[in-house]
Amino acid sequence: MQNIDLKQYIRGIPDFPKPGILFYDISTLLRNADAWQLATARMAHAIAPWQPDQLAAIESRGFLTAAPLSTRLGCGLIMLRKPGKLPGETISLTYDLEYGSDSLHIQADAIHSGQRIVVTDDLLATGGTLAASVALLRKAGANVVGASVLVELTSLGGRDKLDVPVHSLLSYDE
Repeated sequence: MQNIDLKQYIRGIPDFPKPGILFYDISTLLRNADAWQLATARMAHAIAPWQPDQLAAIESRGFLTAAPLSTRLGCGLIMLRKPGKLPGETISLTYDLEYGSDSLHIQADAIHSGQRIVVTDDLLATGGTLAASVALLRKAGANVVGASVLVELTSLGGRDKLDVPVHSLLSYDE
């Protein structure tokens, strides 16, 4: 099982969510217990040298990736969410997208100053959300030591927007 190509568990869906987009569907990976165990083991192995105190997960599919990773790595999990989704005082960051803007929030007491954080998500495409997550975590006092994603669309250049090391489990050039 160790030499298995995990790309065989990622399904490409053409023209979703709109014409011209090839959507990489991770649900087919998630529902195969052996492949999902292997994927999280490989990601944990790559993240472990960064020695994170916490993983920060981007809503919502980032939660799916970060939860098993935090258990494997023995660290905590912080949720980065859209407005109005977290109770208590939050710290927010608004950032620009290709068409408009968006906002991310973190609970104000989620991070102790200087904690080593690895931010996680399912996909790195243009890099806007991941870069905003790094900025928000720093605003909250974190030492962001890396980012890890399940899938990277390398042709979109999202990695270039990040100033932290990036690990991607699977890469696609399309």
